Amino acid sequence: MATVTFDNASRIYPGTERPAVDSLNIEIADGEFLVLVGPSGCGKSTSLRMLAGLEEIDAGRILIGDRDVTNVPPKDRDIAMVFQNYALYPHMTVAQNMGFALKIAGTPKDEIRKRVEEAAKILDLTEYLDRKPKALSGGQRQRVAMGRAIVRSPQVFLMDEPLSNLDAKLRVSTRTQIASLQRRLGVTTVYVTHDQTEAMTMGDRVAVLKDGVLQQVDTPRRMYDHPNNVFVAGFIGSPAMNLIDQPLSEGGVNFGGSLLPVDRSTLSGTGQSTVTVGVRPEDLELTGEGQGLPVEVDVVEELGADAYVYGRLAGSDPSAKPIIARVDGRRPPMKGETVHFMPKQGHVHLFDVESGKRLGD
Repeated sequence: MATVTFDNASRIYPGTERPAVDSLNIEIADGEFLVLVGPSGCGKSTSLRMLAGLEEIDAGRILIGDRDVTNVPPKDRDIAMVFQNYALYPHMTVAQNMGFALKIAGTPKDEIRKRVEEAAKILDLTEYLDRKPKALSGGQRQRVAMGRAIVRSPQVFLMDEPLSNLDAKLRVSTRTQIASLQRRLGVTTVYVTHDQTEAMTMGDRVAVLKDGVLQQVDTPRRMYDHPNNVFVAGFIGSPAMNLIDQPLSEGGVNFGGSLLPVDRSTLSGTGQSTVTVGVRPEDLELTGEGQGLPVEVDVVEELGADAYVYGRLAGSDPSAKPIIARVDGRRPPMKGETVHFMPKQGHVHLFDVESGKRLGD
């Protein structure tokens, strides 16, 4: 087992001006499950490949434990990688696939068989050891790829969107299995995904990247409750946080027909007449007419006990960014109706309009 450290690590592809990964600084604890998440092209897979030794590092360094592996070949880094496409050999059985890396390393046959059987037991693959990959489902193939990594007993697991080829139901069950397995094995794991739900449910900590720059690294709960900036606020959470620019006034922020009281120290230094107000859908409450934000209902998504209202500020352009609120599923407003929402006390996030940074604690 080992720690992993990205120390100002950067990657600039030839012919590009902007780094794909720009001065990445993350310290990953021994046995920790860290998830790298962000939109396509944000640099998360590049970061993983830098750690694996599959991408050059143009500046900074990467350490595994106390060892600088920046210029160490991939085969000597003591890592195991699980890919999106499984990368199994079709002509080999499950057992042969899982034990292939050990065979290449010259491990005795008895030791290979022992390790393969132990991994198969952990992954419920014992009855499939003599089958070829084509006779397995997508979920079983992914477990074989996991088993191939486990038998090597590496210091670090690297996983590059391993669930993206699975259907929605299988993704849910498999991500639970992976998280449970990692906690049992206690191996330091770096996991890449574009799915923020995966990130929030699996990781001990989550690192959000945008345009190659680390935006925030924190526990899922802390990131949900205290996003560092507008990007993290809008990216983490499903449905996304409502982000609305509202004018400042004496004593607080105007929120439709009401005033949100805000501590002066929070707003000091903004030097602007407006702020971006962030409110999660579950933190908006229906209120009386003339109070709060007037929202014209476009769509009501009924989910049984709850319902999600999708609307827009009354009188705004139909193409305006939607306002989303979670309401009682048994008494939702009607499509076309205008309703008013106020945020729950203590559940308002304020951001600087220009920089996007969080205001206050």
